[in-house]
Amino acid sequence: MCLYRTIILLLLFIPSLFFLAAGGRDSRAEAAVLEYDWVVGYLAAAPDCVQKMVIAINGQFPAPTIHAVEGDTLVVKLKNNLPTEGVSIHWHGIHQRGTPFYDGSAFISQCPINPGETFTYKFVVDRAGTYFYHGHLAMQRVAGLFGLLIVSLPSGKTEPFSYDGGDLSVLLSDWYHKSIYQQELGLSSIPFQFVGEPQSLLIQGRGKYNCSLDLPPGGSAASSSPDCLQCNATNPACAPFVLPVQPGKTYRLRIGSMATLSSLNFKIENHNLTVVAADGRYVEPFVVDNLDVYSGQSYSVLLTANQDPTQNYWVGVNVRGRKPATPTGLAILQYLPNSERLLPPTPAPMGPVWNDFAVSVAQAQKYSAKKGLESAPPTTSHKLLIFLMTQSIINGYTRWAVNNISQVPSATPLLAAFKFKLWSAFDQTPPPRRPPQYTNNKHFDIFATPNPNTTHASLGNGVYVSKLGEVVDIVIQNTNTLVPNNSEIHPWHFHGHDFWVLGYGEGVFDPRNSTKTYNLLNPPLRNTVAVFPYGWVAIRFIADNPGVWPFHCHVEPHLFVGMGTVFAEGIHKLPHIPSQTLGCGLTKPTRW
Repeated sequence: MCLYRTIILLLLFIPSLFFLAAGGRDSRAEAAVLEYDWVVGYLAAAPDCVQKMVIAINGQFPAPTIHAVEGDTLVVKLKNNLPTEGVSIHWHGIHQRGTPFYDGSAFISQCPINPGETFTYKFVVDRAGTYFYHGHLAMQRVAGLFGLLIVSLPSGKTEPFSYDGGDLSVLLSDWYHKSIYQQELGLSSIPFQFVGEPQSLLIQGRGKYNCSLDLPPGGSAASSSPDCLQCNATNPACAPFVLPVQPGKTYRLRIGSMATLSSLNFKIENHNLTVVAADGRYVEPFVVDNLDVYSGQSYSVLLTANQDPTQNYWVGVNVRGRKPATPTGLAILQYLPNSERLLPPTPAPMGPVWNDFAVSVAQAQKYSAKKGLESAPPTTSHKLLIFLMTQSIINGYTRWAVNNISQVPSATPLLAAFKFKLWSAFDQTPPPRRPPQYTNNKHFDIFATPNPNTTHASLGNGVYVSKLGEVVDIVIQNTNTLVPNNSEIHPWHFHGHDFWVLGYGEGVFDPRNSTKTYNLLNPPLRNTVAVFPYGWVAIRFIADNPGVWPFHCHVEPHLFVGMGTVFAEGIHKLPHIPSQTLGCGLTKPTRW
């Protein structure tokens, strides 16, 4: 069986041997058109010492970092060399004003790119900041299809903070040895088989797995584990990532998470961090010695190399919000001219206790918009949506639902369905604006374990429709899962928008009283926000970007089983849709 699987994997890896080189440019130059030629293919890689199949761009994992300047136009010609599956790329944090069809969300903004086809994304990066791009079809992001998109200010503009040591990028992720196809099968099976905890935490695509955990007695470090994966702890590809710094200088660290499941905590041994930006928006600076980073979020922090220069220091990443079953991810802060092989003599740095949610909530509440640089929200909204997240059993399958609707994709891209009035392509019944469980002024018991035999959830793909310019409040209400005494952190990401985070609360949201705690003076602007166990978070956005936009949990297995919804706005002003985004569902060609 192992030999058979090896042959299959070799056949899949062959296409990744042929790829084109990516372009690049001076990140401080004036606005320009940047052109990239990319090929998506399979790759044999061992980011944590264990060899497995990853989905890579131009043979690289993580995928190439894009450096651009605010106002630049990106032109990315993407060829799909995956032999049996489609692909799409979401440009996470980019608003896509005027180009909603290039948002990259499969079956919402476009049809997947078929094997062998080339698709050209063309859009303007409208705001400086630290962003991402990643696969947005099934669970391809989990297989490694992600990278950083760093947008700098153009000449003549300056940041509201200073540093003299340059920029350093730190891309965080968790990592599984199971293939995404095994994970998808488990999530789609009866009985339900969850993906479990990740095997490793990666920093800039590097980690270190303890090979002895999978070896039979007497096995060597390069032996084959029971599931045929090869583990080699001496592989230089899994050596710790190194952040080199000059003593006395201050650096800007761009930190972001593309984690599959894990909420992460970032810490540098003996060093404080000054947070200055979040999700590409400026915040009032504040100092931390550890930083919570949820999947889909990015931060700019200032680090001063002010410790003993004869030593190097650990950079550590730990899991938050879930009982740890994954070792600390480690990198090295290298004080030049020390050798990068000079390992710190100290233990791995640890953050807060994994289930001390009060610490995480307190840190989340520290964020406020930078005065004079970020706008305040409208003082009132036109409508309020309350989203109750529940885990349910639907037709025997374990699913997540929002207001009793578990999202499933439409075969026709929803953007095209609205543009061409293909109303049969999706559910025409509007999704509930309030949880159906909130009846007769009685609140749903968020602390009770749901009874799988009395679930009222159903599959659906309805859309929340807003008028152009409408101000919308969304409250995301967390609950207990199907597991007793268990509620989880969920980071929610909005495509096409930044939103104001008005406030957090414990227990059940009360429309009459909870709104009194809102921060309407200087709330932070974000594109991804976490809702904490047995609590709620309130956000406000302006529906000013004509398009059809997903709003979903950024935990990949949660989205895969339905934790998301879709917003449409300004439908009468949708732009012309390029033909390359069509070709599936009701947009298939009718003439042959």
